[in-house]
Amino acid sequence: MALGATTRARCHKRARVASVSVPEDAFGTARASSARRAHPHRPGPAWWSADLSQLPGVGPATARRAAGIGIGDIGALAEHLPTRYLAYDSARPVSGLADGEEATIRVVLDSIAVVPTRRRGLKIVRARVHDDSGAITAVWFNQAYLAGVLQPGDELMIRGQMKARPQRQVTVKAHEVLGAGSSAGVHTEGLVPVYPATEALPARKLREMVDAARPYVRAAPEILPTWVRARVSLPSRADALMAMHFPRSAREPRSARRRLAFEELLVLQLGLIAVRRHEEFARRAMALPGTGEVTDRVRESLPFTLTAEQQRVSRQIARDLARERPMRRLLQGEVGAGKTVVAALACAQAVEAGAQAAILVPTETLAEQHLRTLDALLAPAGIAPVLITGNVPRAERERREMAVATGTAQVVVGTQALLVGGVRFHRLGLVIVDEQHRFGVEQRQALADQAGDGADAAHLLYMTATPIPRTLALTAYGDLRVSAIRGRPPGRQDIATRWVREEQRDEAYEQVRAELRRGRQAYVICPMVAENEAGTAARSAVEEARRLAEGPFSAFRVGLAHGAQRPEDRRAAMAAFAAGDTDLLVATTVVEVGIDVPNATVMVIEDADRFGLAQLHQLRGRVGRGEHPGSCLVFAEPGAEDGTRRLEALVQTNDGFRLADIDLDIRGEGSIMGLRQSGPTDLRFARLSRDRRSLAQARRIAKVALDRDPRLEHPEHALLADAVRDAFPDMPRLLDA
Repeated sequence: MALGATTRARCHKRARVASVSVPEDAFGTARASSARRAHPHRPGPAWWSADLSQLPGVGPATARRAAGIGIGDIGALAEHLPTRYLAYDSARPVSGLADGEEATIRVVLDSIAVVPTRRRGLKIVRARVHDDSGAITAVWFNQAYLAGVLQPGDELMIRGQMKARPQRQVTVKAHEVLGAGSSAGVHTEGLVPVYPATEALPARKLREMVDAARPYVRAAPEILPTWVRARVSLPSRADALMAMHFPRSAREPRSARRRLAFEELLVLQLGLIAVRRHEEFARRAMALPGTGEVTDRVRESLPFTLTAEQQRVSRQIARDLARERPMRRLLQGEVGAGKTVVAALACAQAVEAGAQAAILVPTETLAEQHLRTLDALLAPAGIAPVLITGNVPRAERERREMAVATGTAQVVVGTQALLVGGVRFHRLGLVIVDEQHRFGVEQRQALADQAGDGADAAHLLYMTATPIPRTLALTAYGDLRVSAIRGRPPGRQDIATRWVREEQRDEAYEQVRAELRRGRQAYVICPMVAENEAGTAARSAVEEARRLAEGPFSAFRVGLAHGAQRPEDRRAAMAAFAAGDTDLLVATTVVEVGIDVPNATVMVIEDADRFGLAQLHQLRGRVGRGEHPGSCLVFAEPGAEDGTRRLEALVQTNDGFRLADIDLDIRGEGSIMGLRQSGPTDLRFARLSRDRRSLAQARRIAKVALDRDPRLEHPEHALLADAVRDAFPDMPRLLDA
């Protein structure tokens, strides 16, 4: 798909010549006049941040429309990349066009007029054009304004489809006037870029703007040091951007995108590693060495033997706690993988070192579950955890807060109530944050900053039951050390998952009733609380509970739990189910975490295609937690391919880590900021599902760069340092500390 166009080659040659003078004189006026409008962070000289109105043919109105889609200056325009390309061949002679063929011709306009039609709203523009080989009629539909814009004698490039009958004519798909300020062939010849655009700022206008900015693009500032580009074999930034906007072959954009993706990933990794090193070297935590006095009692009292994975992760955490560098570790493992046991051993080590441990969770239900579990695990060592939530009566809460402040309470479990009010710790050494993605960075850090014994921060252990692909973990949590417990404890069985079609509903209901008759329990999960919520046709928990109780499950006790209930009503519904007083619990995703009912063996999920793959896997993990095997029935009639792929994956595997990789491939990484709630911006060029090798390379290079130049102070790292500061505006000035 080589371009092969003489005109395009001339354009590239002009761009190379023009680019030499950009920083010095060709755009000196633009540089001076735009200084006050320059992007405050964008790495590079001032002209790279110049206002778009400095470009020929771009007025204030166009600049405002561009700003509306995030293109605020010339650098942003250069980084607004095409999503695909239209492959057009070089200009052909008019006489050589065959019937039905789509082609590009270079012609002179002889005459043009609007032709009346009988169809209301249809206007046809016909023009007579010619080249040296012959003449032909060009036809545009519903573009009557062209009759007043194009003039006889104009030289045009036209792309369209040839028709031989009833007369030779070409139906125009795209055209451009040569000599009108743009390079020849921008819209009609070679690989024509298609940009993300809007109705107010179409791709055609963006092509013209980028073409006008060609000298700037050719002189784009280089962020990567020479030694980095040499080590990874990458082209310059300017060459990469030129190849994206003005490719001469189909291979050029692929190589160019890899270069830009690597740069983005390198900047991200530099910032994340700098954050971690700042925590490790600039801040001090209490050293909590393990003596075995408490942890051995906890370990020996367990009614089971720790798995090899649990032992390995426990050793990693124990080593981290023994140091004065603050631990920042992410522990991920599926529901039932045994993360809570590992957390209990970490708490025991903190206590035997004379410190306190706090467990922060997002919901009261989950807090109460953790309290019960930790109470049982830590009781043999004489440790009684204390619960602090918004539901604790005022007088009792004040008593518990006093126990925390005096150090009498050695382990504290709580919700956001730990972050507000009068909770003060005596000697906090360890903070464990469960379902950590539900808390913001500031919230998590606020608790860790209550460290005692003169330390700057407590050790932090984050836990998540949503397995994260290694690539995403390295990107979104690059400032953390990552531990994973793969697999489940011995005896825990896989959950049989079945995708049920609507015509199989009665049969599926009988399967659920059979389990209930055996004395088991079941969940029914709905995506909505009430009927017609958000204008959808999805099943609602309220209506489904009524329908099931009056119909298919009238012989059983049906409960209801959802987020719109009063907290005490929701807790009562869940407590009744946990106690076995309810056979079937109809609920929304409020049961996703924090409810553990070993007798529940069936999970029914309505409109399953409306849920994410990770959420479906989490919900499925609520059953089969006891001695009886579990099953999951997903009802769905997906209207989109992604929904079908998610359900097929769910049925095929119980491996949450495998599902996480599949989910990443299906939906992309989404918002990195959404996972972190703070920190680097979303990825623009990189895609984790396809740039895994580049991510690993970027991480290695980032470590080498910071080992050589911890603050990126060397002149060759100046723009790279600026890019890191730009990507992490809310972080401490790590490179300046």
